[in-house]
Amino acid sequence: MFAPCCGPPTSYYMWPHQQLPNLWTRPMPTMTSTLPAPAKPCPMHDLTVHKRGHEKLQRACSAPKPLLGKKKLSSASQGPGSSESSESKHNFVAVTQLEDEQAIRSVEFHPSGKFYAVGSNTKALRICAYPNCKEIRPDQEPREPTVLYKKQKHHKGSIYCMAWNATGDLLATGSNDKTVKLMRFNSNTCQLEDIAHPLTMHGGTVRDMCFMEDLSNRSNLLISGGSGDNKIYITDCETAMPFQSLTGHTGQILSLYTWGGVMFVSSSQDKTIRFWDMRTRGCVHQISSRAVGGTGPGSATAAVSVDPSGRLLVAGHEDSTCMLYDMKGNRILQTFKPHTADIRTCRLSPKAFYLLTGSYDCKLMLTDLQGDLTQQLATVRVAEHADKVIQGRWHPKEFTFISTSADKTATLWALPQT
Repeated sequence: MFAPCCGPPTSYYMWPHQQLPNLWTRPMPTMTSTLPAPAKPCPMHDLTVHKRGHEKLQRACSAPKPLLGKKKLSSASQGPGSSESSESKHNFVAVTQLEDEQAIRSVEFHPSGKFYAVGSNTKALRICAYPNCKEIRPDQEPREPTVLYKKQKHHKGSIYCMAWNATGDLLATGSNDKTVKLMRFNSNTCQLEDIAHPLTMHGGTVRDMCFMEDLSNRSNLLISGGSGDNKIYITDCETAMPFQSLTGHTGQILSLYTWGGVMFVSSSQDKTIRFWDMRTRGCVHQISSRAVGGTGPGSATAAVSVDPSGRLLVAGHEDSTCMLYDMKGNRILQTFKPHTADIRTCRLSPKAFYLLTGSYDCKLMLTDLQGDLTQQLATVRVAEHADKVIQGRWHPKEFTFISTSADKTATLWALPQT
């Protein structure tokens, strides 16, 4: 999968659209510092927005965004001219906003896109219905989402992370009570049923998790990691029993991400990113974070994401930098600073045309990844909270996303109809 780190870098980087026609709707450009980037056709990969065009999206993203939280900001507090912008009608707007009594840490879309789950510091777990976003008005106020399921004391502590399996019939949650809960989800009744007692193998806060399918027997595997012993645990969901632990990180696990059915990546407070192959059940590659310009030791990697083909890794760091890494050529394409504070979440859009990042600077930024990824990238602000952004997640089919924040809200954002 990976060439030796000391080997010669590849001279160009080509997306494998011809090999994976089911994942890509059109050819992707090359990544190279010597070849010019091709002209950009309409980049909208989601059916709901592909006719709106790239220029309108850029105008929408460049306009000032409202701060969202429990208190509405007046036009004076938003800054000179922000509430009167002629572009404000093109902004990403808040469609729904779930409010809680404490910070909301985690959110995940159901793979069907019909639901999303929300976990809070109040220990509450909710499953909400995804609304119709096809008739969103630029001036509409966010409404409360339809909550289909709610459990007040789902964990004994804050819910830090959650994940759905690929078929959407399993939901797992992790907490600072050091436990993992595994539940079966009925999409017809929107009810959850515990599969087993809470799993207690972790020695500290469970920070992230992801599902992977065991291709040998078609069962589901749950990958989870966090603080305490700094181990990654693999749980067989058929027996609800952890059967292996992976060691290597010397700091707490902060983020996990899987792709391709057999690979996953982990990032840690120890400033390293490790690639794991379930066929060998071991680490097959490791890279260290690097500061902008390639100088300095870098910082902890708080969030990672990989494109569906397994060629591009994106990593968000606590020093506010974002790294693009060519997994085929084993090289850092570039590091850049889309934020002014810790990046806590980064996610590639479903077909990897865009990168969504969220930060402790309260902003969510959208970076256009179409073109030469070794050159400066266009980054625009698409949303903003009244406090630190904790997580951001793309809808699996539509050009919408949800963000969670220390301002005690989980907000669904979409582009309005014009």
